[in-house]
Amino acid sequence: MNTFKTLWTVAAKELIEIFRDRKIIINGLLLSPLLFPVLILGIGALAENRARTQLEAEIKLPVIGAEIAPSLVAFLATQNISAEPAPEDPDAMIRNQDKAVILRIAEDFADDWRQSRAATVEILHDSSRQDSAIPLRRVERALQAYSQQAGAVRLLARGIDPHLGSALRITHRDLATPEARRGMLLAFLPYLLILSAFLGGAYLVMDATAGERERQSLEPLLATPAGRGAIMSGKIAAACVFGMVGLLLTLLSFKLSFGFVDSGPFKGVDVSMLAIAKLLLILLPMVLIGTTLLTLISASVKTLKEAQSYMAFLMLLPILPTIILLVNPVKNQLWMFATPFLAQNQLILMVLRQETISPQQWAVYLGAGLGLGALLWMIAARLYHREQLAISA
Repeated sequence: MNTFKTLWTVAAKELIEIFRDRKIIINGLLLSPLLFPVLILGIGALAENRARTQLEAEIKLPVIGAEIAPSLVAFLATQNISAEPAPEDPDAMIRNQDKAVILRIAEDFADDWRQSRAATVEILHDSSRQDSAIPLRRVERALQAYSQQAGAVRLLARGIDPHLGSALRITHRDLATPEARRGMLLAFLPYLLILSAFLGGAYLVMDATAGERERQSLEPLLATPAGRGAIMSGKIAAACVFGMVGLLLTLLSFKLSFGFVDSGPFKGVDVSMLAIAKLLLILLPMVLIGTTLLTLISASVKTLKEAQSYMAFLMLLPILPTIILLVNPVKNQLWMFATPFLAQNQLILMVLRQETISPQQWAVYLGAGLGLGALLWMIAARLYHREQLAISA
């Protein structure tokens, strides 16, 4: 009973102290809930506007050798692609991003065309420039349509059915649901949420151990009859509460923001209270893992600055699953739900895609996540029982 009383007393003390600092409250609890929705919705609006503009706008396409293939140039005009005079240095124009795509018609185009051979056209572009992707696809599709049309005319002129040249007719049926496609667009959201959960209570938990040790206020607290494990648990509990409050505010801001979206790629994102509750449950073990790991680090260093020096490394951990899945995408397997950061990433994506999480997946995830948090707690508790901790730096 005394242990729980000590735990809640220490937790209340830490929360009261941190809520007295207005700057920490603004930066820790208010900035992320305001910034993340604006950032995501702003990116979505920019992407939608760019795609719509490039898909519908007229393409001004410089054509080298336009006089060689006037019929091709005329056909491109019907596809909302108008020819422009050839530039003096097309390579430099592409490298300088003055034009996304340039078309070069081979000098022997007319001879090959008259002899019913495949005539050569060359598309100049820079594949490393993302802004050239949509214009490139539009030009390629227009050229393919012209090639198929001309080829069909040639076969008809020789009394041959053009369909004989196609042994297969390939069709597509996309089984991806609208929810799954929206989940793809929100693939970066798990990193933001995991990072918020993992490091949401970072300042409080580092200041409560390394900071107090540096200020020589930890030694009197450890000299009391209260158990050191209970004192440490109170500090961890306070950091978890602070992190969960910030996380809840962030999720509620997403719910409010997406609720006003009536068009664009994020229209229809599931922001129901059930989805919010699932996300909170998914991120709960990450809050515990983050606070216990930071407590362990803070108990093993001498100053607050030394503890803060680990932040750059810790901020990279949540992005590792995103990089791994980008390079080597794999389907969900049960072992993945026991892997820190990867499990959270996959579960959040499943919620965004409105897919069902099985009881077995929940059990494996919560067991592994809470088990890792408990293991880190025990290691940190051993460090808290060292006599060196009570000695100020």
